[in-house]
Amino acid sequence: MSEFSSAPPPVAPTPVAPTPVAMTEDRVMAAIIYGLYLVGFCNGLTVFIGLVLAYANLGAAGPKMRSHYIFQIRTFWTCAVWAFLGGMILALGGVLLVVLIGFPIMAAGMGVIGLAGVWFFIRSLVGTIYLAQDQEYPRPRTWVV
Repeated sequence: MSEFSSAPPPVAPTPVAPTPVAMTEDRVMAAIIYGLYLVGFCNGLTVFIGLVLAYANLGAAGPKMRSHYIFQIRTFWTCAVWAFLGGMILALGGVLLVVLIGFPIMAAGMGVIGLAGVWFFIRSLVGTIYLAQDQEYPRPRTWVV
């Protein structure tokens, strides 16, 4: 036999690239946020907790849950803007009570605030339904439901 063998030389193991962090599709946190939003319709405080949680989970969410978090964040901020505008109209009506024209203006301000609240509740309920069906929210950046 020859002192040289015909076996191929040993191959050095190739370094394995680190795998990216898997995107999670945790429906539980989105459901908790929707629950906080719906309870917040009665007390107002839990809505802010839900907003913080939505922002905290947005970066690590998969595409399906990301659509829900975007929807939840936009629902909060859009409702906040409309409630602020309604509050400004209400305050203007309060100032104009001196000349008795303030009553209808105050009623309009209360109407804007009320409609913003109903809109917030309906959007939260519709988002919960999409989440329960394990679907992403189809249009998270729109104003309509």
